[in-house]
Amino acid sequence: MSRSAPLRVAVLVGSTREGRFAPVVTKWLSGQLGQRGDLRADVVDLAETPLPTVLPAFGQAPPAGTEEALAAVSPRLAAADAFVFVTPEYNHSFPASLKNAIDWHNEQWHGKPIAFVSYGGLSGGLRAVEQLRLVMAELNAMTIRNTVSFHQAYGAFDAAGRVDDPAVDAAAKAMLDQLTWWAHALRDAKSIRPYTA
Repeated sequence: MSRSAPLRVAVLVGSTREGRFAPVVTKWLSGQLGQRGDLRADVVDLAETPLPTVLPAFGQAPPAGTEEALAAVSPRLAAADAFVFVTPEYNHSFPASLKNAIDWHNEQWHGKPIAFVSYGGLSGGLRAVEQLRLVMAELNAMTIRNTVSFHQAYGAFDAAGRVDDPAVDAAAKAMLDQLTWWAHALRDAKSIRPYTA
């Protein structure tokens, strides 16, 4: 792939809860990504592409219907150069639906950078992000330092889903700049030497 080709960023929407706030945050993030000519976003919404919750025993074939469900998600994760996880915080952690999607995959995460956009109450979802960093390190992914966190998220957006805060735009730019640097560095490195876990 050409070094000048835009980076493919999979936006993984982690919440599947009914009445979730995730679509508002994801729409805002998509707008931020859309302003950049160096990134191409693919939104993978786990509410629209649900995965089975029962994993097969080691060495066993997955349950019937699993291949069809994975076909809507796995190739898109494999094709991504980088990821942004959009996550709320549930009980000081991240949603089970997001952990399930992570656990169904392995090599799709290897040697790729991950950024986080979190939201919630007073913590803004940051405790979910800290736990995700531990999980994704085990899967040979590179989590970047900068995040965007929406504290008291319901009050951060207007009725049209806009955020009128220059600090948020600045945080998003810094996060995406950092994600872009790591994605280019890792993509270039893997073009010379395949990543081995």
